[in-house]
Amino acid sequence: MAIRSIQGTHDILPGEVELWQRIEDTIRAVFGRYGFAEIRTPVLEWTELFARGVGPATELVQKEMYSLLDSRGRSITLRPEGTASIVRSYIEHHLDRAASVSRLYYIGPMFRHERPQKGRYRQFHQLGIEVLGSESPALEAEVIEAVIRFLRELGLQEFELLVNSVGDNKCRPAYVETLVAHMDPLLDQFCEQCRRRQKSNPLRIFDCKVPSCRALLEEIPKLIDHLCDDCQRHHADFLQWLETHEIQYRQDPTLVRGLDYYVRTTFELISKELGPTQNAILVGGRYDGLSKLLEGPHVPAYGFA
Repeated sequence: MAIRSIQGTHDILPGEVELWQRIEDTIRAVFGRYGFAEIRTPVLEWTELFARGVGPATELVQKEMYSLLDSRGRSITLRPEGTASIVRSYIEHHLDRAASVSRLYYIGPMFRHERPQKGRYRQFHQLGIEVLGSESPALEAEVIEAVIRFLRELGLQEFELLVNSVGDNKCRPAYVETLVAHMDPLLDQFCEQCRRRQKSNPLRIFDCKVPSCRALLEEIPKLIDHLCDDCQRHHADFLQWLETHEIQYRQDPTLVRGLDYYVRTTFELISKELGPTQNAILVGGRYDGLSKLLEGPHVPAYGFA
């Protein structure tokens, strides 16, 4: 029997390659105009980078990474996402010395051991944008303007921007206590995964797509209503800058990020053309705490993939 490609991977053949080249050329043209420079990091990284950067309790680290031991017994991993690698490179090569704000983009393959299905591959390809060194909500809106221009230059028109704020380490812990307390009397009505998340990572319950859980979540207080003054001000400024750029948006109080280093702005671009559930074109947000988690300096950062 002839050897076939591994399940969850696919060949990009002549005829299709030209479409990929067009997308890559558009990435370089559009984001180049906004001052972004391309960065290329290794496909192989130490497993510890993702265990720290993504979180040891996440499903990605526990179940989905392709990891192996090298000849000296050290664990290395095929990169499952790009942000941790970019921040590692930023710290290692002291990119803060080259510019006060680094605007970077990457294009490349990522690897996750997921169940192959429509739109999901075990080797998939990703565009990522990372801005390191700025806390500005004006820059957040500018990045969103750039990606909308990129999508429109590819001919995509039917998409919607969802935005939210996830607060910071001053206001989020008290909200998480409130969330857990409101869930406790209803816990047996939630799905098994939500019950696990309530113990390990409560904010992730808002990611649940089970209709009965979504109905219960409608009655639970939202983080956007529990922000501290600084986070409220940042979010209001961000929305004002979106309006300045004439960018339409919808606030979605269930749009969260479960890891502690994510703060304040979070956003998604979705398209009905992709289906009712797996409908995200890209997801992004602010992750000011990641550099310190990787033993670097405090670096405010923001991006999407």
